[in-house]
Amino acid sequence: MNLSARRLPSSLRRAGLAALAIAALLGGCATQGPATAPAPAAGSFELAIAHINDHHSQLDAGSAELVLDGVPTQVELGGFARQTALFKSLVGTPNLLKLHAGDAMTGSLYYTFFKGRADARMMNTICFDAFVPGNHEFDDGDATLKAFLDELAQGDCRTPAVAANIVPQAGTPLAPAGAPPYLLPSVVKTIGGVRVGIVGITIADKTRASSRPLPTTQFLDETRSAQAAVDALGAQGVRHIVLLTHHGYEADRALAARLRGVDVIIGGDSHTLLGDFKALGVPSGGHYPTVLRNADGETVCVGQAWEYAKAFGLMKVTFDAEGRVSRCDGQAALVIGDTFKRKDATGAWQPLAPAEGEALKTRLATQPAVRVVAPDPAAAQTLTAFSGQVAAQKARPIGTANEPLCLVRVPGERADPRAGAGCEAASSLARGSDVAQVVAEAFLRGSRRADFALQNAGGVRVPVPAGELTMNTAFTVLPYNNVLVELDLTGAEVLAALEDGVANHLDRGQSNGSHPYAAGLRWDLDMRQPAGRRFSNVQVRDRATGAWAALDLKKTYVMVTNDFVAAGRDGYATLGSIYAAGRYVNTYLLYTQTFVDHLTATGTLARPARADYAHQRVVTRTGAELP
Repeated sequence: MNLSARRLPSSLRRAGLAALAIAALLGGCATQGPATAPAPAAGSFELAIAHINDHHSQLDAGSAELVLDGVPTQVELGGFARQTALFKSLVGTPNLLKLHAGDAMTGSLYYTFFKGRADARMMNTICFDAFVPGNHEFDDGDATLKAFLDELAQGDCRTPAVAANIVPQAGTPLAPAGAPPYLLPSVVKTIGGVRVGIVGITIADKTRASSRPLPTTQFLDETRSAQAAVDALGAQGVRHIVLLTHHGYEADRALAARLRGVDVIIGGDSHTLLGDFKALGVPSGGHYPTVLRNADGETVCVGQAWEYAKAFGLMKVTFDAEGRVSRCDGQAALVIGDTFKRKDATGAWQPLAPAEGEALKTRLATQPAVRVVAPDPAAAQTLTAFSGQVAAQKARPIGTANEPLCLVRVPGERADPRAGAGCEAASSLARGSDVAQVVAEAFLRGSRRADFALQNAGGVRVPVPAGELTMNTAFTVLPYNNVLVELDLTGAEVLAALEDGVANHLDRGQSNGSHPYAAGLRWDLDMRQPAGRRFSNVQVRDRATGAWAALDLKKTYVMVTNDFVAAGRDGYATLGSIYAAGRYVNTYLLYTQTFVDHLTATGTLARPARADYAHQRVVTRTGAELP
């Protein structure tokens, strides 16, 4: 059935025949206007949609500063067991649909050690009605996604994975021979006696470019695939269509305008917080829900719920008797714990007195933009089974180093007492930090798109001794929760960023932790020169051939670095401007994981070839040329 025929002609509706004929046709959405739309007519259907997205293996709560009652307050934010408690609180809600819009995996030790098993077990404490794979579900290939979906299918939940634009080749992990496929274009749920179709869409180009799906797995055009799946549901007489996307908020807005027959889009990928959180001191990316019009000129309601299990979305969509959206409203809310801290006269964070905390909790109960909730006990116990294994996992051997990798911040600076055993002369050598160089090489190996990688010296915390290396070694070298970001920048901007990193400590008197190291990029550095003239003979290594060529100031390159530097911290103002302009892709790949993967792939860590070091020729501030 063609979607252009899914609504009845207005003449039939005016004649009052719609109620009879519509039973055989597919309904959708109509008038514009969210919560201010007219009250629903008799015979309408209200659908409640609870949703999250992009939790990225962030299963523990984090700490955050919010403005509560006009006062900066430190709270626990997120935690998957709190999400479970909120979803369970909706038991008994009529016509409830529970959705996860992708990127469940990649981003914490839970993924590093358990490859999605912990995420699936926690998701099964909620029992989602559908899940769309995000691009990061393919970070370790189709087989890892298959294993995750197998875990998700355990027990009573059996959450289906929907992706209308992903076509695995027959006989590969996601389309095993003689067995049902793991990915479905859509599913139909009967909710309150009404059939609701859920169509999945995964961002195509980004998944192909930045993750690691099999070359035989196809990622088709999002718009054409979505329309084909919606049309197929229309042919089955399904009247209400929810598009579950991992596609990005702005892309979803554009998609809504191009599609016929879509009523709701629940999305992910862009980590967009929708709603009004100004009173809490948190910016947002638009209205919740965002109310648009589809290609039929009818209302489509768009929602997304931020990231890392920090927000919970609950949308209510009312359909009229002809199956069109007459109203959509709801709220995305920040999910916090019930312990609060505020600064005392010395600036130190101190817990609120119990009575004051209870009073604040009571006041917050009237604010829809925040939900104070205790973790669900059963979900917390499920998570404890995994968190308790983390210490043992950190002790696991993962390789060896055949020589010490010395820690140096700036070549030629005074000897660093943290340099490491056997590294007494390392700071006097032009190559500088061995371990920062190896970390940069790991970043480059971890990125599929990047031409070269950048790492700030201070982000690498300890040297690597010769001998056996464990997971704990990696998490001591790179102890933070940084992730890799791929920036699109010109050669001129690359040069400016390198100058930023050195000027930060030579001219601005800030920490020398900003000093740059790189893989696939090398240079001569003369620290006697003024800012803007210190780097020369900057060259880029071709990833395919290994050949070095001069940096082209007009050419656009892809640089991978940690998100701290990418956002302009440590004095990297040029990169901060590029980041603010949106010229980047956040891989959400835990930077420590790339170091682990690099070591696992090589088996033995060694210093790179001297020609591959970022620092080729170095002249110190005193004029000494280092060997």
